[in-house]
Amino acid sequence: MMKLLECININKSFGNKKVLKDINLIIPRGKIIGLLGKNGTGKSTLIKLINDLLTPTSGKILVNGKEVGVESKKIISYLPERTYLDKSMTVDQVIEYFEDFYDNFDSKKARKLLRDLDLDTTQKLSKMSKGMQEKVQLVLVMSRKADLYILDEPLGGVDPATRDYILDTILTNFNEGASVIISTHLISDVERILDEVIFIDKGKIILQSDSDELRRKENSSIDEIFRRMFKC
Repeated sequence: MMKLLECININKSFGNKKVLKDINLIIPRGKIIGLLGKNGTGKSTLIKLINDLLTPTSGKILVNGKEVGVESKKIISYLPERTYLDKSMTVDQVIEYFEDFYDNFDSKKARKLLRDLDLDTTQKLSKMSKGMQEKVQLVLVMSRKADLYILDEPLGGVDPATRDYILDTILTNFNEGASVIISTHLISDVERILDEVIFIDKGKIILQSDSDELRRKENSSIDEIFRRMFKC
């Protein structure tokens, strides 16, 4: 079984501050994986390293067996924590932009998902609520035929009903054989779709487990296990 993503002894420091410490991680194909931790524990830093937006202080990251770079960016579809879209553009213009930019972008699929959301594609992003903008961005990310989808806090600015829609969109729209990494602190919301979980705390991975096994072993929900482990 080919490893989709492998992190080998990853350390990341900013000045004297060690943000990630000896991260070793293997992500197989065909899984939805939760990267779970409180805010400020290194989740976003790890995600930026995988996306080649930051460089590790030491260690290396392999995607499909090759070090991250131009090739890995083609097969990773990344939803950052903050929206980066040009707010003066209409949704139609953004779809065209994605079509030009990514070979693996499926505009038919994007339009179908946006219709499901009753989104007017002629509308400018600046006229939309934050939650609407987040939905547009998620649809764009999930409409690429990628090998790895990395979603950083995809549920942050949306109401609970929309969260369910977003989770179902994620569940039903990723390529077979691809994997999804969802970084979040809203564990009770995403728990139902996760195959595996990774707990990260103070820059270290303290647990990686199959979700069902973990629930069985601890006889409680992942949310409860997480709260127990990370008692303030």
